[in-house]
Amino acid sequence: MIMEAKSFELNDVVEMKKQHPCGTNAWKVIRMGADIRIKCEGCGHSVMIPRRDFEKKIKKVLVRANEE
Repeated sequence: MIMEAKSFELNDVVEMKKQHPCGTNAWKVIRMGADIRIKCEGCGHSVMIPRRDFEKKIKKVLVRANEE
């Protein structure tokens, strides 16, 4: 079974499956590579996770960076 890769870009605001302990579910993609760094839109905490894990945990893109 091949899963389709969700498309996201730098500075997109994405929704993850689990919400952050601060109560927010919106994260901004601030670094892309083999690892993805995301920053919580609520408290500003940033987390670095492997791309493979990120692609499993992302729900949807809330705000596209190029549409702002």
